[in-house]
Amino acid sequence: MNFSAVIVAAGSGTRAGPGQAKQWRDLAGKPVLRWSVESLLNAGVKNLVIVTEPGARSIAEDILKDLPGWTTTSGGATRALSVQAGLVALADRPTDEPVLIHDAARPFLGAAAITGVLTALANADGAIPALPVADTLKSGAAGSAVVTKPRDNLWRAQTPQAFRRDRLLTAYAAWNGPDEPTDDAQVVEQDGGRVVVVPGDPMLFKLTYPEDFAMAEQLAGRARITRMGQGFDAHRWGPGESVWLCGVEIAHDETLIGHSDADAGLHALTDAILGAIGEGDIGDHFPPTDPQWKGASSDKFLIHAVDLVRRRGGTLVNVDVTLICERPKIKPHRAAMRARLAEILDLPLDRVSVKATTTEGMGFTGRGEGLAAQAIAVVETPA
Repeated sequence: MNFSAVIVAAGSGTRAGPGQAKQWRDLAGKPVLRWSVESLLNAGVKNLVIVTEPGARSIAEDILKDLPGWTTTSGGATRALSVQAGLVALADRPTDEPVLIHDAARPFLGAAAITGVLTALANADGAIPALPVADTLKSGAAGSAVVTKPRDNLWRAQTPQAFRRDRLLTAYAAWNGPDEPTDDAQVVEQDGGRVVVVPGDPMLFKLTYPEDFAMAEQLAGRARITRMGQGFDAHRWGPGESVWLCGVEIAHDETLIGHSDADAGLHALTDAILGAIGEGDIGDHFPPTDPQWKGASSDKFLIHAVDLVRRRGGTLVNVDVTLICERPKIKPHRAAMRARLAEILDLPLDRVSVKATTTEGMGFTGRGEGLAAQAIAVVETPA
């Protein structure tokens, strides 16, 4: 199903304590906003609008600069105005296209919640994920006598909430409540719309207070798994004047022969990353029979593999490459290779390792017939 989405990230989040607004803070090494953006991109959202405070658009753009398929727009003084600004930013989309409205402060957005509300929207004007109230409810001021309230048929509403864009805009235009609405379903309800509930997710809780961040840090670790992949590549030597290894050109009396630039180090590393996420090998994505890759720079292959990791909501943790050859000498170029890999992968230098070894004259590398490379990559992805 084609759908668009609006992520509301314009709040100041003062209840979350001092410091940056909660949507910009790090959660398990990744900004809170990015968690939801990656989830929606992975779910196939066609257009994604991030609504921010006017002065914070550059923060969002910096956080998301390596991800495709999103735009930013400035929000209003209230959540309701920010949602409407996001809907206006989708004006070029079909009026009846489903749109999800999601709070940036709910980072643990899973595929089931997205699918659930989109499916339910087929027979309703709106669909929301919600959890039944489990605690006994009391009414009364703190320190005074309280009254127990029935909890039957009461729900804790969450996001993302799904509507058709024109239906939600119409409902907002008709809103006449005495107070600002606290969610979008409330607006459609008042306008006579039918909003249905689908099963919510306890992980979709909203980061509101400082203690929520402490709990989220623990949950983030449990909600992710570590994957490892290995890669191997070899190319034969042929006539030439230089060789590409780990993204660095080295003057040499021979070159490696291959369909692309034959950078065995980058090829092995690309396969290691693809292997870590179960995405086959480099030949599946860049067939050597395809003429467009003849002589291509292998950093394109590596960038593609890293992009696939990010589209799955994953993070590349560290990489280790070993070059196996008698010549050329790798040590004089190792620092440049590490720096180039760190640049391509957007990793700190201490998470990038490049080593070299010989086979002491044994085998095809020992005889000087070719060069080999092997690599290991560690990736963290949602469980």
